[in-house]
Amino acid sequence: SGRARAVRLADARFDELVGRFPYTLTGAQRKVSAQIRADLEGTRPMRRLLQGDVGSGKTAVAALTSMIVCEGGGQVAVMAPTEVLASQHAYGLAPLLESHGLRTALLTGALPPGERRAVQEAAAEGRVDVVFGTHALFSEGVRFRRLDCAIIDEQHRFGVAQRDRLAAKGGDVHVLLMTATPIPRTLALTVYGDLDVSSLDEAPPGRGEITTRWARGNDRRAMPRFLLERLEAGEQIYWVVPRIGATEASEERAGGASAESRHADLLARPTFRAAGVELVHGKLAPDERASRLDRFRRGEIGVLVATTVVEVGVDVANATVMVVEDAHRLGLSQLHQLRGRVGRGAKPSWCFLLG
Repeated sequence: SGRARAVRLADARFDELVGRFPYTLTGAQRKVSAQIRADLEGTRPMRRLLQGDVGSGKTAVAALTSMIVCEGGGQVAVMAPTEVLASQHAYGLAPLLESHGLRTALLTGALPPGERRAVQEAAAEGRVDVVFGTHALFSEGVRFRRLDCAIIDEQHRFGVAQRDRLAAKGGDVHVLLMTATPIPRTLALTVYGDLDVSSLDEAPPGRGEITTRWARGNDRRAMPRFLLERLEAGEQIYWVVPRIGATEASEERAGGASAESRHADLLARPTFRAAGVELVHGKLAPDERASRLDRFRRGEIGVLVATTVVEVGVDVANATVMVVEDAHRLGLSQLHQLRGRVGRGAKPSWCFLLG
């Protein structure tokens, strides 16, 4: 139903867009991009679900989809469930899109009112091509001059009504949903029967192997020395603790560390302090949290102690170790997402789970 705007690209132009990437797309990325390109050439609004494991390259497909839509003069909204993930998409994709001549912006609830108004006006007047954002994208005051495509990452975190509210910002909008949560084919047909399903079943080349270990006894005792070796080699470490802090004595008795206490503990050790230790959690002011994450991305900090706020949206190829305390308190999908923060570069990586 509906009549979406069709975008038809000559093969040579499509190949030129693919050639803009600083790396070679995998066969799976090319196959899925061809499916999306075919969808965008039709007037039936695209409804496609893209499944791909953590690190399989979904964001590259989102970038190429955005380029194709903007070739036809349309705008794209890229929505993510958290400010960390929305900011990572903007941080990671803006240089590529802007080198292609596209104008990008980030819209989240944390933006100061003046900046927020400026982004809203730019979107309404068509002075921005790709807008990255959180739930703030479907708020009342956000309008687009010509929204032709909505890309929704970690789509299972949004309700159908929320996804529809974003799509309603345009006419018959193409919609690409992305998820790293594996969905069995039979369930996909039942729950997402109205969607075409694509899968990225191939990891980009040059990724290091990830060793996952439940660290107990001697393994756990040997871990600090191993971590220091990784830091001395110039690599970086995530140290995840589910709880922010201990607010009551009863919580302390319940056992388990907190992110604040682990941060203080590592800072008290001169060798770790010399490498730089930073703390990130959901109660920090968004601009302060973004500033600390940026320092980690730039390699100015060796160890990032965090809650599960880094579960999605942080992409640092030089980070090779993930330590997860109280791993038994987390679900399998969370552990899978956390482990996916490492192994994003060519170096071997490790994920240590502590009970």
